[in-house]
This record gives sequence, structure tokens and C-alpha cells, in this order.
Amino acid sequence: MADKVAWKRNTMPKGDDAQGMALMTTEEVEKARNFHQSFPQYAVTPLASLPSLSKRLGLGGLYVKDESYRFGLNAFKVLGGSYAIARYIAQRLDKDIADLGFSELTKEQTRKDLGDVTFYTTTDGNHGRGVAWSANVLKQKSVVYMPKGSSAYRLEKIRNEGARAEILDMNYDDAVRLTAAESAKTPGSVVVQDTAWEGYEEIPGWIMQGYGTMALEADEQLKAKGVARPTHVFVQAGVGSLAGAIQGYFANAYKENPPTVVVVEADAADCLYRSALQDDGSSVNVGGDLDTIMAGLACGEPNTISFEVLRNHSACFVSASNWVAANGMRTLGNPMRGDDKVISGESGAVTAGLVTAIMEREDLKELRAALGLNESSQVLLFSTEGDTDPDKYLDIVWNGDYPAPR
Repeated sequence: MADKVAWKRNTMPKGDDAQGMALMTTEEVEKARNFHQSFPQYAVTPLASLPSLSKRLGLGGLYVKDESYRFGLNAFKVLGGSYAIARYIAQRLDKDIADLGFSELTKEQTRKDLGDVTFYTTTDGNHGRGVAWSANVLKQKSVVYMPKGSSAYRLEKIRNEGARAEILDMNYDDAVRLTAAESAKTPGSVVVQDTAWEGYEEIPGWIMQGYGTMALEADEQLKAKGVARPTHVFVQAGVGSLAGAIQGYFANAYKENPPTVVVVEADAADCLYRSALQDDGSSVNVGGDLDTIMAGLACGEPNTISFEVLRNHSACFVSASNWVAANGMRTLGNPMRGDDKVISGESGAVTAGLVTAIMEREDLKELRAALGLNESSQVLLFSTEGDTDPDKYLDIVWNGDYPAPR
């Protein structure tokens, strides 16, 4: 039923996740963070603390990494796109990424040595804007395709970054295939996509490492608040690149006592949850229109690298309806007294909506018990976007679209 939150404890057989785990070691993530620090726009995004809400819910602490402040782009995705583009350029020029920070990348000599490059990608909005912004900053071109149902507002934001962009009459996964085909026919082009498939894994791996900057910052910020480690991490998933990056980072950083990681998907595109239900260690694809307000999660085919990391280490997979994300948006945007305010979009807020539902709803008490959520739990969430579609944000937060079932 659409009103229900469906979940499955992870009992999938273990696979070979050596590639994904090696990508997300602390050392590799620190390289990515060092690169991001070279940008004049870099600043550590806030880690919001919600002590009043955590007390109400019966948790020890609840913290939300607020990516609406990232590079002025209102979303985290630029972390992956910029790092992948830089790694690609470093490889092309036979240089070490440690020697190719912002100032070197933006020199005219670097552009001349590289030549003209067109970066192709598919996006619901945030990833494409990050790729377009990065390409523009580096004086290169970009082409961005968006699946049907994408926001016209997000399309214009991408075009404003200098990209050639359009919305296609196909779902996300089909748009990815078209993007790859178009790039293959275009001399001097490369696909910068945040999902991996057989034969296309290097660039998605770099994107995952770029996302690691966010995890490393959050880990350090928790320690600064006196929290030695999160006991639970809730992370949203589309293709799973973000989820795999977050899972990989924390599994590497806390090998002896890793946090319990819960992966949350939109119920219209819950390929990882369905893979957990199938329970044989293989991934399940979801097709069709993938109709959900969580546009950033409307992806039906898992990233091959991330899938192995998630099936080896994640505790639970959850399929959530639109109302879960909407409740998360309202909760974060209207905080209790003493709590930090977070402007979070549909894909960014689903984990907050889920945690609230788990702790308050009788029909989710078994999930609450299975995860061991209680007054000792220190819970970390990632709000991956702000109000990237302002009109939709107001319809949900002000006008009450997608109310929770009673």
C-alpha cells in the first residue's frame, strides 16, 4: 500500500566489495576533501543539531548535515561532479590530483593542454547543475539531459550555468543510456554520470569519493559536538552512489564498531529494497515512469559498485512513500524550540521523515526494535538538497501537500 513504509532487514549473501571499499578509505576521502578545499567557494556545511526533537522521539541525539549551503548551489551533488571532472583532467594530463587544485585547473595553460572537452550527464537537477557549474568554472562545455517530469525551474538553473540542457520524454535510466550514446558520437566528450554499469566504473567511483567530503566533514563535526561516533546513519538512495559512499566511509572509519546504516528509497524506484526482498545477492531493476516527488531518488537501476558495498554492510533497506519525505520537509523546516532549522527538499528530507515515523508510529515499532533505536542512539542524517524547486517546497511545507496517513 502507498501509505505504508516497507522495510527489509539485510540478509543478502555477501559479495566482493573490495573495489567500493577501497574507494572510500579515509585516506582517499581526505584527498577529495583537500581538492574541494582548494575552491574559493569551499566552506564546511552546517551540521544541524535537533536536541528537542531527539528528546521528543526518545533518541540520544539527532543531527542533520545541511547541504543547502554547498558552493552556493543548494545541493551536495557538486562534490562528486567537480572531483570526477578534476580526476579525469588529471588523468588526461598525467598529473596527480594533489597537484591540480582549483588555481591550476582554471589556468589558461591547463585548458590549452587539455583541449576542448564536453561533459555529458543525465540528472533530475542537482547532479547536472553541479557538472554544469564545474565545467563552466573550468571553461569547458557541458550537455545535460533530464528525464520526463523534471522541474522546469531546475532546468533553467542548469542552463544558467552555461550548459546545453533539455528535458527528455523518457525515465532516468533510459536517459542515461541516451546520454552515453550521444557522448560516444561526439568527439572530445566524456560522460560524468553518478551511476556505474559494467564497463563504466572509474568516473562513478571518483564521484563517490567526492561525496565522501560530506561524510568526513560530518564525522569531524560530530566529534566536535562530543559524539564519538554515530550509532545510526540513515541515507537516501537513488542509484545508490551517495548511499554507497556514506556506507563505505563509515564502514572504513569504524571497522571495529560501524554504525547501523539504513538505506531509504522512494517506493516508486525502490530497486535496492526489492533486491533485499529477492535476497539472492543480485540486484533488481525497476522500470516505468518512477513517479515520485523525490526526483533525486527516481532511479531504478543500482550503481554496480555501490550495490556491493550496500549489500555487504547496510543493516536495512526501506521503501518510503511521498508523505514520508513531505513530513520530513515540514519537520526540518519548522523546528522545535532550541533546534536548528533546515530547509530541505523532497529527496533531502525523506530520512528525517522516516526517523520521525519510526519513533512515533505504532505500525513501525518492529522496525524501531530491529534497529535498536532508543535513548542512547546518536543518529546522523544527510539533507542533500535545499528548496531546489521553491514552488513545490512551499506547496508541501505551507500548503500541506502529501499529508501523512492517520
